[in-house]
Amino acid sequence: MGRAMGLAGLLLGLVVVPAVLVSTSLRHGVPRNEAEPEPSGWELAADAVPEDSLWPLPQWVRTYPRQLQLAPSRFQLVHGAGSSAGPSCGLLQDAFRRYYEYIFGHSRRRTWGRRPLAARAEPELFQLQVVIEAGDPGCDRHPQLASSEAYHLTVTEPVAILKAPEVWGALRGLETFSQLVHEDDYGSFLVNESEINDFPRFPHRGVLLDTSRHYLPLKSILTNLDAMAFNKFNVLHWHIVDDQSFPYQSIYFPELSDKGAYSSNLIYTPTDVRLVIEYARLRGIRVIPEFDTPGHTQSWGKGQKDLLTPCYNGGQPTGSFGPVNPVWNTTYNFMTKFFKEISSVFPDEFIHLGGDEVDFSCWKSNPEVKEFMKKQGFGIDYAKLESYYVQNILDIVSSYKKGQMVWQEVFDHKAQLKPDTVVQVWMANNYARELSRVTGAGFTAVLSAPWYLDYISYGQDWKKYYSVEPLNFPGSEEQKKLLIGGEACLWGEFVDATNLTPRLWPRASAVGERLWSSSNVTNLQDAYNRLTNHRCRMLRRGIAAEPVFVGYCAHEARGP
Repeated sequence: MGRAMGLAGLLLGLVVVPAVLVSTSLRHGVPRNEAEPEPSGWELAADAVPEDSLWPLPQWVRTYPRQLQLAPSRFQLVHGAGSSAGPSCGLLQDAFRRYYEYIFGHSRRRTWGRRPLAARAEPELFQLQVVIEAGDPGCDRHPQLASSEAYHLTVTEPVAILKAPEVWGALRGLETFSQLVHEDDYGSFLVNESEINDFPRFPHRGVLLDTSRHYLPLKSILTNLDAMAFNKFNVLHWHIVDDQSFPYQSIYFPELSDKGAYSSNLIYTPTDVRLVIEYARLRGIRVIPEFDTPGHTQSWGKGQKDLLTPCYNGGQPTGSFGPVNPVWNTTYNFMTKFFKEISSVFPDEFIHLGGDEVDFSCWKSNPEVKEFMKKQGFGIDYAKLESYYVQNILDIVSSYKKGQMVWQEVFDHKAQLKPDTVVQVWMANNYARELSRVTGAGFTAVLSAPWYLDYISYGQDWKKYYSVEPLNFPGSEEQKKLLIGGEACLWGEFVDATNLTPRLWPRASAVGERLWSSSNVTNLQDAYNRLTNHRCRMLRRGIAAEPVFVGYCAHEARGP
């Protein structure tokens, strides 16, 4: 640790929390039983949970009973000696302002009842010094799959030290530090002396938002990026367009949104998109856009003539259209130019190309398509035609030096995927077997099948999401390494700005801890205690997270 604690401090009682244990269990004196308690026992937990409990639980925590006090007028978040970052690092400067506000700004704004600082016996913590250890701190870069989010936090008098190889780890450590600080009933801010060594279990921890079924205002997206940072998610999978609407305003093809969006007001302009990407970057979150083809494209056809396949009945066009037409050269000319734009607008190394739920019936009815099938030797196997189309799109996107993500059907239909393609497993039916097949073929995988949060039910469904073990599928150690993480998906058929945030949080928090914390962190009672507190913390920070169960938040009981 940064400063010797002294024998007396150690003798006062050392609390050690490796990944297999939990700080709240030990604080209450008796380790929790793994068995799930009766609901009546869960009601009482809101009173018992310390406000400084952590979510997601770090890999290794050591907490000491000695408390330090923080004075809002004196405490500072600063760059530490030897850090490769400094005041010119806008990302960290922004984070310092943000986390100062999270620590102090959401407390009650009254002065009565406060004890003067001098009246307390605790010593004072004056600074949190942040040290970036890499030669290039990466302040102006975008986070990537390979970015380091590791950090080491030491909280001792008079200065706390947060060390991280890269700025992304510093952001995660700032979140953890902010969760350690709590306010007592007299309005004093306190933190226990602690040491934390932390890093994510999986590098891809995503939330999917759907802005096609219902348009989500910019404010809703930004609010949920904040919530993602509070839960240490690092990927926004932006399912930006679909059959229902095309709200993305293209620079090259403005008619796509002019005719395909619900309204000219319900679009994301280039400025809006840049704002989302930058807001996410400042929170260590990647933005992976999804432009799903050849299915899910009805809205594309409104603004791009001859892109979709004309459907036939009895040899005559019906006037309706199916998936993207895979047989015309004009299709690939359009896609070449369109994905050139997407590759330059979105800086992430990956683009999600969709490829799911393609209905072959329109292709089967179209005489031109049937003739093309015959020429290509595809017979009547329309999955081969889909693979033909997808491989062309993969080639186009690869030419722009972008990696690809696809839904699992693209793999299932035996498309010739690039070696670095990421396959997203979403079908709930035997997803473990699918993970085994995908990784067995040497492809990287992302799991979302057990985490479709648009399916709602009465009760505490977070426990179901929390109890998933992502690596519980047949395969070698090498195969397990190919699962890089997962995503909580919130599809938008029944979700808009009115219910997006409470439906997503804190249910997605369960997924966040499963993807960040050690595989040994599985105690449902302890998770319930910490999640209840974390939900209250999100409320204090302006996130309208729904209740976990009955009870109340400590800040509510204190009054305005």
